[in-house]
Amino acid sequence: MSDRPGLVDSHHHLWDLGHRPQPWLDEPGLEPIRRTFGPDDLRTSATRTISGRRLTRTVVVQCVTSVPETRELLALADEDPLIGAVVGWADLTSPGIGDVLDDLRSGPGGRYLRSVRHLVQGESDPEWLQRASVERGLRAVGGRGLAYDLLVRSHQFPQAIRLADRFPELPLVLDHAGKPPIAEHDLDGWERNVRRLAAHEQVRCKVSGLVTEADHEKWTVDDIRPVWDVLLTAFGPDRLMFGSDWPVCVLAGGWNRWAATVEELLHDCSAEEADAVLACTATAFYQLKEEPCS
Repeated sequence: MSDRPGLVDSHHHLWDLGHRPQPWLDEPGLEPIRRTFGPDDLRTSATRTISGRRLTRTVVVQCVTSVPETRELLALADEDPLIGAVVGWADLTSPGIGDVLDDLRSGPGGRYLRSVRHLVQGESDPEWLQRASVERGLRAVGGRGLAYDLLVRSHQFPQAIRLADRFPELPLVLDHAGKPPIAEHDLDGWERNVRRLAAHEQVRCKVSGLVTEADHEKWTVDDIRPVWDVLLTAFGPDRLMFGSDWPVCVLAGGWNRWAATVEELLHDCSAEEADAVLACTATAFYQLKEEPCS
């Protein structure tokens, strides 16, 4: 067998609707994913290889603003070898966030907590990430050796850039490439901002969530390629990581179609560059179990 690393999916979700409601799934159009999804569903769905690499590890990411959900994901990671890391949630504005993080890390599966995320995309305050209480919380995150997942929309890039300016030592990863407006075919503003954010060396970027920003029914690889070209030149392959955003990607083709698209996008990359995008960047950022990386 080749010594190439396996494939790491740096961004997927799991939920059990019989145990914990997901109110966001009540929105119209989400009927195809309005059911329970567990690790075995992912194994069944993710059957395609990318550049000969088969899925070996994943990073599961929080969905709701709930510490109990994070506990459940950590406990699941403790039981299932496919899950190599968890991106959890804790209230960044709480004076007690340090204690909450310590408690999470001391509980079942706590060693898998590698990053924290908040749904900034839903915050109306254009300076939410600059609130004194939030910055205090982010210092608690970084002080414990954890990273922070940035979930913002295109119009929220200014506060993400200010965050990167103010916290140069905090490892950051931009989820879903900042949700470029692919369906609108107007990437100019997004491109300017993503290049400004990429100028900060501590920032990584997930090549994920792009198909659901395109036309769900009609998108092709040609719709995704302009975004990929910007990301590749702005960040370089060593700062990009593959993510599926499964099962949300089911709304626009599913895991295997996205995998086929990523393989096509990587066509002109070297084997070492593909290794970075498909495994090595995520392995380093989320402190996953080491595999051979160039």
